Amino acid sequence: MLHKITSLTVRDVRFPTSLEQHGSDAMHTDPDYSVAYVVLDTDCGLKGFGLTFTVGKGTEIVVCAVEAVAGLVVGKSLQEIVSDFRGFYRLLTSDGQMRWLGPEKGVIHLAIAAVLNAVWDLWARAEGKDPKQIVSCIDFRYITDALTEEEAVEILVKAQEGKQRREEHMLKEGYPAYTTSCAWLGYSDQLLKQLCTDALKSGWTKFKVKVGADLEDDKRRCRLMRQMIGPDNTLMIDANQRWDVAEAISWVSSLAEFKPLWVEEPTSPDDILGHAAISKALAPLGIGVATGEQCHNRVMFKQFLQASALQFVQIDSCRLGSVNENLAVLLMAHKFQVPVCPHAGGVGLCELVQHLILFDYICVSGSLGNRMCEYVDHLHEHFTSPVVIHDAHYMPPKDPGYSCEMLESSVQSHQYPEGDVWTRPAAGTEKKSK
Repeated sequence: MLHKITSLTVRDVRFPTSLEQHGSDAMHTDPDYSVAYVVLDTDCGLKGFGLTFTVGKGTEIVVCAVEAVAGLVVGKSLQEIVSDFRGFYRLLTSDGQMRWLGPEKGVIHLAIAAVLNAVWDLWARAEGKDPKQIVSCIDFRYITDALTEEEAVEILVKAQEGKQRREEHMLKEGYPAYTTSCAWLGYSDQLLKQLCTDALKSGWTKFKVKVGADLEDDKRRCRLMRQMIGPDNTLMIDANQRWDVAEAISWVSSLAEFKPLWVEEPTSPDDILGHAAISKALAPLGIGVATGEQCHNRVMFKQFLQASALQFVQIDSCRLGSVNENLAVLLMAHKFQVPVCPHAGGVGLCELVQHLILFDYICVSGSLGNRMCEYVDHLHEHFTSPVVIHDAHYMPPKDPGYSCEMLESSVQSHQYPEGDVWTRPAAGTEKKSK
């Protein structure tokens, strides 16, 4: 069956998370977690679901961008797309006029990620299993100086050894996760302590705390966090792009006594050489640099890796051009021997990225060394196949697809601005600013 795509719809869906400071950090103080939610309809009744993540205002701009690329998708069959997925990816990212809005970055790339996520979901549902044509999905343009198609094939072929054993291990134990849910910047000390206590009882051993607004406050909160989790559990800190390079080095050095494994996004996400300088300065302290959740594309990841500017690669399932571009980054990270620890949370990011990190372990890296995937305990109840966490591990999803289908009731009630959630008094910051 060809599964011809007959329509594409996109909706602006927002959750008023700012009311309780969920997701708050040094740069995003009042986020309302949101998505541009895409549904592909086909002539046989099968649907594909996709999304891209935002934090409130501006989601309508992403929706417009999705509508702008819809004409490149509607009318094509799934078979036509996946038989030349690399060509289809390039069709979306290299349109002669729309690429001027990027190219391969910003709002237009977020929109393309949402559309491609829906295509991957549709393909997985149609196949009833994970797609196998991996390398043919990747656009190697601009990265062959770091990874060739032949090298990618070699990596995947080599990883076939032990693949079944790793699959069985994941089905039994799951993929290790860390939590960010305990220490958003806007949380009170009392709430932080209660959430840490609950998390420790649930088996969590790896914790991340938001920093960057005030150094003395950071010291106090990191000290409190370290006291709560103990000396043997893992602590990470995340500045969300707050500092200049020299300031980052000085600030993180002042927090070294709390023994963080990494500092995340210490400076501008575009400053590759700045990250390299920070990495070099913090190495003697045993602190690594993690970044990538706002890295535009595979080309930037290539340069981060070539410059030894990061010690932990943080892919994002909606910032890059969907599975296609994330596959390129996973393979490059493996070649450069840098562990992948994905960014997740938001709305649907955990549901999406679990597929990518399981693929990395089973089919690419074959290693769990210094690897973990972020988990945030918000909004999973709005999905038909929500992520499953057991003993601080992601358990492999069992339903076909890319796990990003939302409950229609949730979509309708949270659609902006007409949904019930947004027409009631005291909604989030979007309602206040409307």
